[in-house]
Amino acid sequence: MSLSPSASASNDSETTSKRRRTDSGTGMSMDQSSAGGPGHNQSQSTAHIPKRGARACTACRKGKNRCEGEAPCRRCAHNGIPCVYEKPEKKNVQGMSGPSVERLSRLEGQYLVMQSQMIGMQSSLDRILSAVQTQQANTAMAQQPMYSNGSGPRDAPGFLPPHRNGFEMGQGQNERARSFPPLPGFAPPPHKYATYGIVPSTAPSSEDESEDTLPRATLNAPIEALQGLANAAAELAAVPSAAEPPRVKKRKRAEPIPRNAFPHVVEKGLVSDSEARELYNIFFAGCHLFIPLFDPMYDTYESLMERTPWTFDAILAVAGKIRSGNGPLSPTFYKCLEEAQGIARSSLFGPVVRKEAVQGMLLLAAWSTNGWLPSGHAMRMALDLGLHRALEKLADDNGKQRTQEEERDLVVSARIWLCLYWFDHQMSLGTGRPIVLRDENSIRHCRLLLSHPMASPTDVRLIAQVELIAQKTQIYETLAPLNGQVNHNTLAFIRRANVALDKWWNDCDELHRQTMDQDSLLRKILAGELHYAKLWLVCVALRGVAWDKMPFEQRELAFQAKDAASNCLSIFLTSSEYRAALRYAVHDSLVTAAFSGLFLLKMASLFPAELDLSAITGQVEQLAQLLSDVAAERYALALRIMLANLRRKVGMISGISTPVPTMPPPSFAQDMIISPTFIDPAMPPPFTMEELGFVWPSDRGIFSPSAIPVWLQEQSLADLGLPVNGSDGIFLQMNGANGWTGDFAPMPEAW
Repeated sequence: MSLSPSASASNDSETTSKRRRTDSGTGMSMDQSSAGGPGHNQSQSTAHIPKRGARACTACRKGKNRCEGEAPCRRCAHNGIPCVYEKPEKKNVQGMSGPSVERLSRLEGQYLVMQSQMIGMQSSLDRILSAVQTQQANTAMAQQPMYSNGSGPRDAPGFLPPHRNGFEMGQGQNERARSFPPLPGFAPPPHKYATYGIVPSTAPSSEDESEDTLPRATLNAPIEALQGLANAAAELAAVPSAAEPPRVKKRKRAEPIPRNAFPHVVEKGLVSDSEARELYNIFFAGCHLFIPLFDPMYDTYESLMERTPWTFDAILAVAGKIRSGNGPLSPTFYKCLEEAQGIARSSLFGPVVRKEAVQGMLLLAAWSTNGWLPSGHAMRMALDLGLHRALEKLADDNGKQRTQEEERDLVVSARIWLCLYWFDHQMSLGTGRPIVLRDENSIRHCRLLLSHPMASPTDVRLIAQVELIAQKTQIYETLAPLNGQVNHNTLAFIRRANVALDKWWNDCDELHRQTMDQDSLLRKILAGELHYAKLWLVCVALRGVAWDKMPFEQRELAFQAKDAASNCLSIFLTSSEYRAALRYAVHDSLVTAAFSGLFLLKMASLFPAELDLSAITGQVEQLAQLLSDVAAERYALALRIMLANLRRKVGMISGISTPVPTMPPPSFAQDMIISPTFIDPAMPPPFTMEELGFVWPSDRGIFSPSAIPVWLQEQSLADLGLPVNGSDGIFLQMNGANGWTGDFAPMPEAW
């Protein structure tokens, strides 16, 4: 169809007018548009010409009428209403695509994360500064000494006397407020939060990351990255403005370890140097065999004193307790323990700066009867320092040559982590608590430590412990959910587990045989752990089973467990080295001996005609006396209670007589002795002190039945299974307020 010339002219005029309005609306001159070339002009025009609806005024668009597009339009002028044109919305140029846009998007996301974290840190810093200013004002007015725990002012070089709780009371406060006891412990030293110790590699993690980008490890730990930024900003702020600021490395591997903020007991004059050396020698005479944390060639007296006052004080405290034996605890023990626990409390709310802090906390947990909480804190400190990466770094042979100091650092860190891994799992399995740490990859290269030139003589025992606890963890996670439901699959699993335990012993005994003879203490300990593991395996599998009504297969398992318990007990009683080393033993080793005796007594009560009651009771009495001699009365008393139960049940038939009382009851058990007037007639008759083998001066003192765990009571004699809460349901609870036996001043129960 053809168009008339007039129509064509009209269209050309209208098109020119529209193009003129469009060009003026976009504000782009012809010179500017032509500068980019024809292609550029065409793309810009196409992108910015608004739609027809956008060229109409508001009134015409609402009425869906045709509008002239120039203000005022004839329709609005005729109707007498304001003619308003809305600014047309410009469409964005089509976004670019490719790796650069993805990179830009990722950087924007990183920026937003860091911005939100920075805002949170800024508010936290404001609150901290406000609290510090308040503390300084209170310190200026306070007239009482900062510490009233009898240890004197801590004025060693580099030590800043901190507040106990940030709110010291002056003399003007009322008497009622000062009646509260002072809070124990030390405040955290003024170290900054940063990365100390072993850290992961900060190299770019992929090809699309360069040295100028944030590594992906930073996104996984934004708080740690922000702490590093804050420290770098503080260092830059400390430089005078006139001088040129030094060039700061973008990715600092680790912060230099600051000096020790706390002095040790010898430096403070609480313990003489000669006595401290005596205690150090006591500790390394046997304690390091049960907690293989140290290398005696590297961890010398002078080295520990200089590197770690915390661990040094903890070693002296443990040795002081061992030196006291059954006698009263010495003032030296109290002083060393108070100092070590004070430094430990200071680590709760401050940064961890050295790996030796984990050693100190682990020592306090290992020789405590309430070691669950401090061992958990030690685990968190080790993770904060990155000790769980030590073995992986030690095994990573990437061709980079490490210095001797770096190599020693990795070996010590790996040893600490392996010992802590074993102890944490042993605490969980021994008390029925869930296992918190489940990273088996961190111990995968554990045998690498044995072939290292810096290996310790006790590393072979450490590796054996770690490999055994890994097997016991598998066993527990398989059998515990069954709740005593025994079928053919369960019995088959127990047989396979016994085979695996025998293989573990053969492999580890071969490692021990290379440097030790048959009668060496560590090989005796290894054999005892094998027999106890087999006993523990059956007790976990048959938990809750009615042992007096067992089918033939379960009965066979019970007698296999009896043989394992008898072998374990025989090792304790026949090895003179093991008997002498029990004074250094920790809770786990004492449980091994005591539970074996308790299991034998319960088997004797269930099958009196099939077992030699006289031989069993003789062995258990000998073990109870041995534990009493090494100040392990908590475990000896459980054996004495079970012996009294057995005598009441089968003593008249077998002729087992009550021993002649020869010693007083332990100090912690004296609060459990009550008068006969408090006896409940509905309950079984309680035990007298004579039945337990103790001399008691009062008339017929009896042992409180409520203090005896249910597993030890007469109605539970048929229960051979391990309690759900492990050793906590077998042995009597201690009254020590701080987890250590003795007549202590009250301290927090967590320690």
